Amino acid sequence: MRKNYFLRLTKYIKNVYHIDRQIQQISDKRVNPTYKTTQIISLVLTGFLLRIKSFNQLNFMIKTGEFNNMFSSKSGLPKIDAIRNSLKSVRLVSLRKMNQSIIKKAVRNKVLDEGTVDGYTVAAIDGTKLFYNADPHCDDCLFTKNKGREYYSHSCAVMSLIGKGANLVLDYEMYKHKNEANDTGEGELITARKLVNRVVLAHNGLIDFVAYDALACNSPFVNECIKLNIEAVIKVKKSNMLSIKKVKKETNQKKHIHKWRDGDQKVKAYESLFNMDGVDQPIRYIKFAKKNKDGNRSQVLIITTSMTASTKTIYKIMKARWDIENRVFNNLKNNANLNHCFVHGGNAVEAVLYLIFIASNLFQLFKLRRLRNHVTNQVELVRLILKGLYLAKRKDILILNSA
Repeated sequence: MRKNYFLRLTKYIKNVYHIDRQIQQISDKRVNPTYKTTQIISLVLTGFLLRIKSFNQLNFMIKTGEFNNMFSSKSGLPKIDAIRNSLKSVRLVSLRKMNQSIIKKAVRNKVLDEGTVDGYTVAAIDGTKLFYNADPHCDDCLFTKNKGREYYSHSCAVMSLIGKGANLVLDYEMYKHKNEANDTGEGELITARKLVNRVVLAHNGLIDFVAYDALACNSPFVNECIKLNIEAVIKVKKSNMLSIKKVKKETNQKKHIHKWRDGDQKVKAYESLFNMDGVDQPIRYIKFAKKNKDGNRSQVLIITTSMTASTKTIYKIMKARWDIENRVFNNLKNNANLNHCFVHGGNAVEAVLYLIFIASNLFQLFKLRRLRNHVTNQVELVRLILKGLYLAKRKDILILNSA
């Protein structure tokens, strides 16, 4: 039992996060289905915990009996067509609540008590494009034209914890699809504002800082953060805003206020207070000038609503913003096949995204809380979990649902 990582994982997510009970709350719109929604969600979630690459792989595993011990022989295993039909009509709100429950339980279990960056709990928002191809596509795909060819994709804004510890995905919001090639649809910034509102409403008091790129360097997003009582750390690039042009020139004429070393780089911080156009309260403008050991120089410009965090902490937050790219998007696309379109139509794309993110959150929490540093390589851990599935006997298996 101690060496069977599949049994340890299923025991952990069942006993700590009550995944079996939460799955029981999920339903879809099928009428008189042969296979219950609970069976289907259990099977698909297990597949994503095992990092399946496609539903063809899942179908092969079903046919070869690799999941037989997870369900009673009376109920049998769902067929792949039933899985697709269920996901197309599944109620997304129940999947969202399931992910929210996992985050809240992690908070109650003091996973985030020490914060993620210098004692603060920090999240980042970023957009990502999924399934960029000519075919297949559905009515909700974003439509673009490039060199005369038509392309379809899905895109979403994701909010994730960054910094030390588990980079848990808090939630995501899909972009509104385009009806025509020249239709701008609903942009990332509008989508991000919806997302941050929903996350703060669901997890009030959890997030101290939210980090975002230069897209959010404007008064609507800054005011949204102020209204929600969370601090914003936003990168500045080229800006046509007069107030930012003015403070940039003013800061360039000042002497640095702090300096430190970041690995092989020397960092100097320059700071000014200014009144941003369209924002009632003062904003901090900080320039970080960096010099490498070979003499190459670069700089990072940011604005922040925080008046109390040190410049060094702000620097760490801005640097940690890359975690959402490297530890979330790149990791899941390369190791969990996030960029593969498992199924199109109805609610299927969003349902699959929720289940991939839920599986990732549970996987990270299991690794952090139960394994510590015993298995540091996630590829090796997936191999051990899959091996545990094959070795598990029916009498030992911890079924994720009671259907």
